[in-house]
Amino acid sequence: MSTIEEPAMFTRSEGQRPFADVPPTPNGHFILCLYTAIFQLLNHVRRLSEVGGSTLEAVFERYGFLGEYFGEMRDQMPEETTWGDAAQWWRESLEAWESECPVRLPLADLAAHPGVGYTGRLAFMAAGLVEEDSRFGTLIAELQAPLTQRRPTLEFLGQMVNDGAAPGEADAWTACRGLLEGGFLAAPDRDAPRSEWTLRVPPLLWDAARDQLAARGNGRPAPWCHFTPHERLSGWTDLVQPPDLLARLQRLPQLLAAGRVRTIVLRSGPGAEPHAALSAVARAAGRAVLSVEGSALEDEAPSRLLGPLCTLTRALPVLSYELAPGQTADPPLLAGYDGPAGVILGMEGGLGERTADGAVTLVLRPLRADLREQSWKQALGARPVRDLPVIAERFHLAGGFIRRAATMAAAHAGLDGREAVCLGDVQEATRALNRQLLDTLAERLETHGSWADLISSESTRLKLAELEARCRHRERLLDHLGRAFGLNANQGVRALFTGTSGTGKTLAARILGAALGLDVYRVDLAAVINKYIGETEKNLHRVLSRAEALDVVLLLDEGDALLGNRTEVRSANDRYANLETNYLLQRLESYQGIVVVTTNLGDNIDPAFQRRMDVVVPFFAPQPEERWRILDLHLPSDHLVEPAFLKRIAVACQLTGGQLRNAALHASLLALDGGSDAVTTAHFEEAVRSEYRKAGGAYPLAREGFGDGSEGMSAFMAALGTRP
Repeated sequence: MSTIEEPAMFTRSEGQRPFADVPPTPNGHFILCLYTAIFQLLNHVRRLSEVGGSTLEAVFERYGFLGEYFGEMRDQMPEETTWGDAAQWWRESLEAWESECPVRLPLADLAAHPGVGYTGRLAFMAAGLVEEDSRFGTLIAELQAPLTQRRPTLEFLGQMVNDGAAPGEADAWTACRGLLEGGFLAAPDRDAPRSEWTLRVPPLLWDAARDQLAARGNGRPAPWCHFTPHERLSGWTDLVQPPDLLARLQRLPQLLAAGRVRTIVLRSGPGAEPHAALSAVARAAGRAVLSVEGSALEDEAPSRLLGPLCTLTRALPVLSYELAPGQTADPPLLAGYDGPAGVILGMEGGLGERTADGAVTLVLRPLRADLREQSWKQALGARPVRDLPVIAERFHLAGGFIRRAATMAAAHAGLDGREAVCLGDVQEATRALNRQLLDTLAERLETHGSWADLISSESTRLKLAELEARCRHRERLLDHLGRAFGLNANQGVRALFTGTSGTGKTLAARILGAALGLDVYRVDLAAVINKYIGETEKNLHRVLSRAEALDVVLLLDEGDALLGNRTEVRSANDRYANLETNYLLQRLESYQGIVVVTTNLGDNIDPAFQRRMDVVVPFFAPQPEERWRILDLHLPSDHLVEPAFLKRIAVACQLTGGQLRNAALHASLLALDGGSDAVTTAHFEEAVRSEYRKAGGAYPLAREGFGDGSEGMSAFMAALGTRP
C-alpha cells in the first residue's frame, strides 16, 4: 500500500470531474501536487527504462510501491490518455480543481510567486518526495548513480520536470532558480558543480505547504518566530485606541492592497500592544502574522526562511526591534516574499533608508483615563469591579500591562473569596507586575507613612504639597492649559530634591509614593554610568522606558553624577560625558511618568535641568525645634532620657534628620544590649557621641558637663594641659 493516508481519494465514477472526491483543503491540494510530482517521476523512469531496453513493469517488480502509486493515478485518468498527453491532462485537471477551491492554497501561492510558476512548484514537490516517503530516496540514489545522494540534484530535477514543461521552462536552472533564490529550496553543497547541487526542502516550508504550521504547538513553528493564523488574529473590536488613530489603522489594509504602503512602522512604549494593532490590520487584509525579533534575523537560516514562509502562509511579517538611542534598525530584504511588512519600534532609534522608503509611521500614545477604563472592562470581562473610574484614573498603564494586571487582580480577589475586583487587588497586581519587569533594573523602596512623618521647614512642606497636587492632576491638567502650550506639554512630572545627605529627600519620595498609591523605584545614577561609549544611554533608556510604562515613581539618586554642569570640550571624554548629559536632558523633558531627581550638590546642577523641572524642593538641615520633633518621633515612647538633655541636644547638636534617626536607633540597641528595658540618658548620649565620631566632628555638649570629655578638640587640649 502507498504511504499516502487517503489512497481511495483517486477513485472516480464515470462522467465525474477529475479529483471531485478530493477534499477542497490545503492538504487535499498538497496531495494532488504530490501525485503530480510522482507521475512526473514515473514518466521519467519510464523513459529511462525504454532507453535501457527495459520496461516500466520491470521497474515495478523491483519497486513495488511505484506500482501502487501508478495504479491509483491510472484509475483517475481517462482510459484513452497516452503517456504523451498525461502530463498535460494532470496540469489542466489540477488547475481546474484549484480554480474551484474556496480556500487559500499555500502551493497555489507558491506557483503565483514571481519566478516559480507551475514548473517551479513541480520541482519543489519533486524535491520533497523523500520527505514524504523514504523509499523515493532509494530510487533517486539509483537513478543518480554514480552519485549516491538520496535527494535529487539540480540536474536530475531538470531532467524530471522537462517532460510536459512549456517552452523556456525546460532546463534545470530555469525551473529551480526562483526556488533557490527565494529560499524555497536549499542547496547546502554550493561548492560542488551546480549540476550536482543536492536540493532539499526545509522542513518548516514543507509543513507550511501542507498548511500545518499552526499544528507545531504554542504558535512557535520555530524558536525564532511566532505564527498566528488569520482566523485567530484579533480584530478591530479588540483594539482600544483613540478614535483618530483607529481610523488611520483601518485605512491601512486598502493602502496595502493598492501597493501604496509597503511597510507599516508602529512606535510605542512598553506594553502598548503594537502587535494587536498590526494583527487587526493583517486580519482585515486577509493575512496571517509571523512575528520575529529583529535580532533573530542576524542569523542566516531565519533570514532565508522568513520570506518563503510568509509566502506559503500568506502572512504579514512583523519585525520587532528594541533600539537604544542612536541605533538604527535595517531589516533584511526578504527573498521569496513580495508583500508588505510590519516593523515595531520603541520611541528611540530609527529605520535605515531602505526600509523607510515606502513606509508609513504611526505612534501609539499612552491611553487617557477613559480608554484605560475601557481596557480594564475588556480585560476583566464579565467580572464585577469596584471603583473602576478611580482605578483607571490612578494607574496610568498601557493596554498590554492592563491585561496582565487584570488577570493577577482577579486572582487576588479569588484568594480572598470575592468575585468583585477592588482597588486593593489592582494595587497588589501592579506591584507584582512592577517586580517582574523592574526589579532587575532598579531597587524597589517600601512606601509608607504620611507627610506628618516628615519634619521639615514650612517652605519645603509647601513645595511637597505642590508636587503631590501636580502628580494627582497631571493628566487632567493637560485639558486646562492654554493654546500656547501646544504639543510641548505632557503628563510627566519632574521634580528635583536638593539638600545635604540626611535631610529627608528619600523619605519624602517614599511618602509621595504612599500618598499617590504608587510604587517607588530607586536608580543610582552614579552606578548607571558606563565607561563604554553609548552604554550609559542604553542603561538609562531601559530604566526610563520601563518605569514610564509601568507608571511608578522613579527616584534618580545622586543626580549630580549626570546632571552636573556641562564642560568645555577639551577631550573625547568631555565630549561623550556631555552627550550623556544631553540625552538625559532630552529624555526627562519627554518623560511621561513621575521622576524625582535627588542631589546633595544643588549648586552643581546644570541650569538647563533646573529649568525643565516642574517642582524644585529644597531640603534644609533641621532647626532646633525640628530636631526636637524628629527625636520625639524616633525615640521609643517609654524612653527615660532627661527632657533637659533632649532639649540641649536639639539646640546644640546640629545633626541632620538622618543622623538623629541613627542616634535613636543606636541608643535602642545599647539599651537592649545592656539588658535595660528603656533607653536612658547615658544610652542616648553615647549614641549621639558615636554619630559625631562617625562624622569626624567634636561633640559640643562635652564643654557643658554632659560628656566625659574624652573626645574632640577640647579633650585634646585638656590632655595637653595636664602633662608635666
